[in-house]
Amino acid sequence: MSSTVTFLGTGTSVGVPVIGCPCAVCASPHPHNNRTRSSIHLQTPELSLLVDFGPDLRLQALREKITSLDAVLLTHSHLDHIAGFDELRAFCWHRKVPLPIFAGPETMTSLKATFPWAFSDHTHRGYVRPDPQVIDGAFTLGDLHITPLPVKHADLETFGFRFDFPSGQSFAYISDVKSIPEGTLPLLTGLDLLTIDALRPGFHKTHMSLEESLAAIRSIAPRASLLTHLSHELDASSLELPEHVSLAHDGLKLHFQPAPALAIVHEPTVYSI
Repeated sequence: MSSTVTFLGTGTSVGVPVIGCPCAVCASPHPHNNRTRSSIHLQTPELSLLVDFGPDLRLQALREKITSLDAVLLTHSHLDHIAGFDELRAFCWHRKVPLPIFAGPETMTSLKATFPWAFSDHTHRGYVRPDPQVIDGAFTLGDLHITPLPVKHADLETFGFRFDFPSGQSFAYISDVKSIPEGTLPLLTGLDLLTIDALRPGFHKTHMSLEESLAAIRSIAPRASLLTHLSHELDASSLELPEHVSLAHDGLKLHFQPAPALAIVHEPTVYSI
């Protein structure tokens, strides 16, 4: 009954270190200050699921030894979340049927416009072979119940996702968000773990700041929270956070297992919440 969420990447659109930046975080030897573009992988007893495919997907999949996928979810169509599209080839080669890609209607339209060759009727078997699935409400994949969470981010359709595991535990992932609409808040009640965008300490027009993220966490009141989509203005070696709030980091694994505990594995320490 155990399920695992792995943070493939926890960085913002340019990653950390930033090219050409001499700041203390970009020069830091602390491993949690090395952040590839944000994405997660979920493994349940029945399902291997990817959320977003950024430009670092190949290295992330090799690092975490991900060899197969049953489906992919997309939060939105910004390039740092879709630029690894062609890397999905390796997950299509050994499939007899196309790979389901779930996205909202606007995001799917953008994906098809960006990669029209993959959605043609004559795609070569060696290429990405997507099976486009337009999200129009909550749905179930394998043993995982998935609820899309409409959020505000820039001027385009963006979703977070709530995952309810067969163990009875719940996890929400909102990687890119500036504000959470009133209609979405009820979908976040009773969470075991919330992961939310916290770009930087100061204001940003399309992402939550650290202060805004902490305010949202207080309002939603999950059992515990992780922060993701992190810039080089957040230093993993020195940042002080409230109890039950932590920075996510590349390679972090969450083990959702039957009660009593959810294990969050930060090497070499294990935290139970």
